[in-house]
Amino acid sequence: MAWTTTRDPGAYEAAAGEFLRGRPAEHTVLLSVVSALRELGRDRYGDDAPSFGWWRRGGGAVGAAFVWTPPRTVLLSPMPEGAAAELARALAQDPGGIPGVNGARAAAEAFAAAWQERRGGTVRLAKRHRRYRLGELTPPDPAPPGAARPATPADRDLLLAWSTAFAAETGGPPPRDARAVDNRIAGGRCMLWEAGGRPVAMAGITPTLCGTARVAPVYTPPELRGRGFAGAATAAVSGAARDAGAHEVLLFADLANPTSNALYQRLGYRPAEEHVVLEFETRGLADAP
Repeated sequence: MAWTTTRDPGAYEAAAGEFLRGRPAEHTVLLSVVSALRELGRDRYGDDAPSFGWWRRGGGAVGAAFVWTPPRTVLLSPMPEGAAAELARALAQDPGGIPGVNGARAAAEAFAAAWQERRGGTVRLAKRHRRYRLGELTPPDPAPPGAARPATPADRDLLLAWSTAFAAETGGPPPRDARAVDNRIAGGRCMLWEAGGRPVAMAGITPTLCGTARVAPVYTPPELRGRGFAGAATAAVSGAARDAGAHEVLLFADLANPTSNALYQRLGYRPAEEHVVLEFETRGLADAP
């Protein structure tokens, strides 16, 4: 049982694609990241080339996978704790280092412990997310003033500004350019809630992969919050995804935000799994014990 790593996305999809597609809800983020790299370019997330890897069980079947798109954290599939620790020790041989890990709690914590043992430094819990899956969609009733409409190319600058503001509020990296926004608009995968003749909230969604789509991002400008616009936009984009053929509609919510978690559950989303983002502050490899 061992990890194989590569910078070749084709080799990764050939080896791990069947494993990822076999459990698309659990692997939703890995699937969408790989899709974005394929559709928008390998520099979609950063200038440095992404890394990929898969882990085989005793019988030879792939049982775990990861993707790392610098400068973001390493993204793990669900995996045994031993496999997560083994991966951390393998990646720790690189003298550069990684900023952290993102995955289901047990695997992420096992990875972080092995990384810290090898590289030292500190580990900080940066975020706790919960993955939700949509049951029976229940739009807000009464609905807020206004109506939903798909975003168009005329909304490009607004969506880019809102995406930048969303990243700043959530602690994520800002958009590198407008590629993701353009792709979302072209695919009809961004819904705006419009009231008083202007957009007041947005809700985007990933491409449907293996019958599964994931709502992201959802954003309302601060001065317009508390009026139900985000919930209405989320319900609209969720319903549109189902109408377009998605069998599973998912989203992640930050557990530090009880308002959004309560909102999504009122819309019909049900808790599925907790994820954590752990950030590392480490020494260089030459300084490690």
